[in-house]
Amino acid sequence: MKVIIQRVLKASVTIDNQLTASIDKGLLVLLGIVEDDSLDDIKWLTNKIVNLRIFNDSKGVMNHSIKDINGNIIAVSQFTLHASTKKGNRPSYIRAAKPEIAIPIYKRFVNQLEVDFGKKIQTGTFGADMKVELLNDGPVTIIIDSKHKE
Repeated sequence: MKVIIQRVLKASVTIDNQLTASIDKGLLVLLGIVEDDSLDDIKWLTNKIVNLRIFNDSKGVMNHSIKDINGNIIAVSQFTLHASTKKGNRPSYIRAAKPEIAIPIYKRFVNQLEVDFGKKIQTGTFGADMKVELLNDGPVTIIIDSKHKE
């Protein structure tokens, strides 16, 4: 399981010209799922996301988590995070989990993130053609892979 976490001043998801998710200060989480992702990956990653200290304190030091600032989160599925560009110029997505595997994992991820965060998060729609807008704050962008806990 791989995520790109972006600290945002605002973010939104639009599908078919309909606004489906919108937040002010918080995190935009792009999530890529592979077939062998497990509940352990989900729990480790969601705990990491809600406790990651990437928001500034009063001295401008990144000492606060999303929980500390009472921010919000949008989670968006994104199979392209597992693209392989090793051969040729057309990415291969063979590592990304197929929808029948990825959708239940995505739903468990969202549910666990809400439990760890203590409040509802907003989402995109799995498999939809989404228009994602964000105003990155910093910019602060963190990439985390649950298979490489670094």
